[in-house]
Amino acid sequence: MRCRAVRRLRRQLGRRGTILSCYGIVWILYGFGQLVTPQPDQRGLKLALTLFPLDTWGWLWIAAGIIAIACAWAPPGRDAAGFAALVLIVLPWMATYLAAWITGDSPRGWVAAAIWMLICIPVMVVAGWPEAPRRKRADPPYES
Repeated sequence: MRCRAVRRLRRQLGRRGTILSCYGIVWILYGFGQLVTPQPDQRGLKLALTLFPLDTWGWLWIAAGIIAIACAWAPPGRDAAGFAALVLIVLPWMATYLAAWITGDSPRGWVAAAIWMLICIPVMVVAGWPEAPRRKRADPPYES
């Protein structure tokens, strides 16, 4: 019975929904981490912190994750908001680390910016993929 439930869930989510769910969970955990145990070295986030405090950023990460998970259950083609939410929350994060590196506030800011960019690439690639068609069930064999 467990295997049937897993197969049914996997079939319902599809590959796009699975990516949205997994990344959504990671974004929620990252946002929760910013709320509970903020980063000790916040020099790379200087620009982002001029816009919002870190608590607000944490909640924005959580919101992006929730949007992604909710969109995971939408039919293909109607899940674009989930992919957009996953990428849009990373852009200011990436930009602030890059700006911190350019201004000299964070000598390793380019590393964080590159990591966040590379984390988003699979999201953007999967967003452009069509969902694989479901396999049709074979008809039961009929005896003559």
